[in-house]
Amino acid sequence: MDELPPTEAANPSTADLDALDTRALLARINAEDRLAAAAVERALDPLSAAVDAVASCLQGGGRLHYFGAGTSGRLGVLDAAELPPTFSTDPSLVVAHIAGGEAALTRAVEGAEDDAEAGRAEVAASRIGPSDVALGLSASGSAPYVIAAIEASASSGALTIGITCDPRGALARAVTIAIVLETGAEALTGSTRMKAAVAQKMALTALSTAVMVRLGKVYRNLMVDVAPTNRKLRARALRLTQLASGASVEDAARALDESGGRVKIAAYMLARGVDAGRAKAALEKSGGSLRGALELTADSQH
Repeated sequence: MDELPPTEAANPSTADLDALDTRALLARINAEDRLAAAAVERALDPLSAAVDAVASCLQGGGRLHYFGAGTSGRLGVLDAAELPPTFSTDPSLVVAHIAGGEAALTRAVEGAEDDAEAGRAEVAASRIGPSDVALGLSASGSAPYVIAAIEASASSGALTIGITCDPRGALARAVTIAIVLETGAEALTGSTRMKAAVAQKMALTALSTAVMVRLGKVYRNLMVDVAPTNRKLRARALRLTQLASGASVEDAARALDESGGRVKIAAYMLARGVDAGRAKAALEKSGGSLRGALELTADSQH
């Protein structure tokens, strides 16, 4: 019989879970959840390699595709959905695929994660090729849908990355860069929606955020490429413009209006006293990096 993945093992630390009072029960779950951050910390080296590789591919015109099933798949969909409003990325830049399709976002689709052919079909339909990255998400590292998608992507020449909690699993063996989050046995035996999911969410959010930093979509720690598509985000864009430029709220609002709601352009306008056209040109010259544009003009003034 094959050895069970560590996420399926019984956890001796929570063997009395059903006998605890509510406060103690929650404390025990919380103690297990704290192990997720440590698991991500131990995986920072492969996570760093993945960030640099993904950023290089995207800078070269490639795309990033997430493949996952169940909870892992939903985490991928969540991350991909949040990138366009946060960083003004095109929705086609980071695409999430989940076993069972959209229906699997709100309910379990029976047998979906076992459908290897569906994984291969998604790769073909998406025309994943040598300029792209395929990232598989599977706590157990064994979901056939994910493994098949990764193998098909590799056959098409794509860079492959895996985020898993089993160092011995098929996913860790199938990818070029394996990010293994060794969270161990769950508080509730086999329920990888718990700390395995917490660790995967942390790793995936860190990866995509760091990639966006590398792509010049962050200045200092400010999301200066935010898409102000609602009242909350318009107010955030105004605050970010002020923080990035040191300008008054009135001047920031004026520059933001003249820039078409683009924080980076507005901040550069205020910092260098130029109009929106010259600010846009400076940012294009720096590859979209506000820090790079400001440093270039600072050098030219000396």
